[in-house]
Amino acid sequence: MVSSSVKADVPSGVEAVQADLMSESGALAAIKGANNVFQCAAPPYHKWEGLFQQMMGHIAHAASYHQANLIMGDNLYMYGEVKGPIHEGLPYKTHTRKGKVRAELARNLLNLYDTGTLKVTIGRGSDFYGPHARNSSYGDRFFGPLTKGKAVSLLGNPNELHTVTYVEDFGRALVILSEHEDAFGQVWHVPHAETVSARKFTELAYEVAGHAPRIGTMGRGMLRLGGLFIPAAKEVVEMLYEFEQPFVMDCTKFMKRFGKEMTPTPLRAALEETIAWYRQQPQ
Repeated sequence: MVSSSVKADVPSGVEAVQADLMSESGALAAIKGANNVFQCAAPPYHKWEGLFQQMMGHIAHAASYHQANLIMGDNLYMYGEVKGPIHEGLPYKTHTRKGKVRAELARNLLNLYDTGTLKVTIGRGSDFYGPHARNSSYGDRFFGPLTKGKAVSLLGNPNELHTVTYVEDFGRALVILSEHEDAFGQVWHVPHAETVSARKFTELAYEVAGHAPRIGTMGRGMLRLGGLFIPAAKEVVEMLYEFEQPFVMDCTKFMKRFGKEMTPTPLRAALEETIAWYRQQPQ
């Protein structure tokens, strides 16, 4: 694993290599000798514009130079507000700054594939959770208090359906994409368990943790106030539409092609693994 820090939070047996992906030389050195590059890194959430394009340009160039396959871990921001299931055939109609960055990155990568410059495939997931997935809407600030029986705050309307992606399933799906020639040059939505409301997901998490639910909500006003002190909180405001209306990801394409190779982890099993991992972490 390549990280800006050698103290990266990775599973045992994974080697962490420090590198500066914001420089071309750093990316070239980090990727040297790799057959497959799984790109899941991102600049700080409030600094995407400009930095993300720069970083991805270096990674794509390095992968092309070393003739390595690039497997991009992506999200759903580029589609914008969608009525109905979110599938790969939708146009990029985002109205947000971060969505436009994601759309630009995806277009650039697929253009490099079309010109024969880079062998690339893109796997997309929704909000992710699971062991080591600390920097997420369902990361430290969610499972940290929940595992102790404390209250959590959910974004937007917690009664709306909202797909979540178990990070272990995300990883397995990206590996599967790397192993099949026909996966390259395309976008794939990775498998997920059944989509439930944010409230139901949270209630199940409390049940698995052995605590009674303590659920609050956080709207635009609270996020704007928090943004005065926490830059990342301010950045969430433009993405809040994902939590104010149904947000359901369709992974039919992936399951039709690769369904025999993986089945998404059921919600309860994924939550059991996630909560067990959080309870092993230092306070």
